[in-house]
Amino acid sequence: MKAYAEMSKEELKQEQKSLMEAYDRFQALNLSLDMSRGKPCKEQLDISMGMMDALNSQVDLRCEDGTDCRNYGLLDGIKEAKVLLGDMMENHPDNIIIYGNSSLNVMYDTVARAMTHGIMGHTPWCKLDKVKFLCPVPGYDRHFAITEYFGIEMIPVPMSAAGPDMDLVEKMVSEDAAVKGIWCVPKYSNPQGYSYSDETVRRFARLKPAAPDFRIFWDNAYGIHHLYEDKQDYLIEILAECKKAGNPDMVYKFASTSKITFPGSGIAALATSLNNLEDIKKQLKNQTIGHDKVNQLRHVRFFKDIHGMTEHMKKHADIIRPKFEAVEEILDKELGGLGIGEWTKPNGGYFISFDATNGGAKEIVSMAKKAGVKMTEAAATWPYHNDPKDSNIRIAPTFPTIDDLKQATQLFTLCVKIVAIGKLLEA
Repeated sequence: MKAYAEMSKEELKQEQKSLMEAYDRFQALNLSLDMSRGKPCKEQLDISMGMMDALNSQVDLRCEDGTDCRNYGLLDGIKEAKVLLGDMMENHPDNIIIYGNSSLNVMYDTVARAMTHGIMGHTPWCKLDKVKFLCPVPGYDRHFAITEYFGIEMIPVPMSAAGPDMDLVEKMVSEDAAVKGIWCVPKYSNPQGYSYSDETVRRFARLKPAAPDFRIFWDNAYGIHHLYEDKQDYLIEILAECKKAGNPDMVYKFASTSKITFPGSGIAALATSLNNLEDIKKQLKNQTIGHDKVNQLRHVRFFKDIHGMTEHMKKHADIIRPKFEAVEEILDKELGGLGIGEWTKPNGGYFISFDATNGGAKEIVSMAKKAGVKMTEAAATWPYHNDPKDSNIRIAPTFPTIDDLKQATQLFTLCVKIVAIGKLLEA
């Protein structure tokens, strides 16, 4: 089929009629499918069930240094958990704090601490006239929700396959002392699945911030979440680059096992400089006597080491890879060559990013919902839910069964076509 823009109005109207008939048939099915969030499916959760057998009432619950994990102590986590997550994050165990079940919680706390008490002796952000954050777009809605909650002004920064627009980042960070941070998902980004290029990471490390308390919030949520063994993105380690560039304190690096073991029951970690760690622990010791060491021990006993974790991630890939490929195949077949949309084909992560060429993302998502398919809210990938082109839609393939996913994607492409034709006929 030729591109829609090349069709006559009569051809478009005929196509529209046929598509609406197909849409009506979908509505008659009374579907109830959810592809709104990047949640692991049941099969993915099942592969971690062995972790429930890693500890029982008969085993020794002391960690390597002799600490009884059932009791208080070890504010920054047990050593073997720091080694395991340090290997996962490519950082030394001494540079890591192990937290509770959620890295999002750690990010929230990190912003909250900067607001109320400042960073390393600098003025608390809440006492400043203006605080700004740079937000690569499209990006992760929950990041933006944190900064919006604290009243921090969010500034969109365009993304490309190489990462954020570093010319703009460098300019804003160096010229405006009110710019205190930037959100980053540097590997298999949410939602595009992009990984920052070597040059982008090095430019981040060489930033010259006007604000001495500027920090890069480096959320490496998908660091080992590859879809393919033979096609894996590589990311330069940011803390080492910052140290080399003379900016050792500029990064907070976050990660967790949420999409490795059980979301909501994993362990999270922050890696940063020793100076930052000392600053954080001053607050942390007033917040907790220590996080769940039994769960930390459970993860270590289950995986044993990073090699166990790597083999575990191959099982995840085997489950979700066919889902990504099914979505990509349907998008290619149904929308390829029509000139009405573009989408990413990531090598890892949890999402595919779709852009409607002529806008209409909100209408597409609304139409899909009316026919029984729930998707991430259009514009959720932008600060303040303000997508100026009304174009971006995040597709989350992991949770539905592959049959449901195929059906949902067919409906999605149908909605994209109907909305695109409507736009062309209005023009």
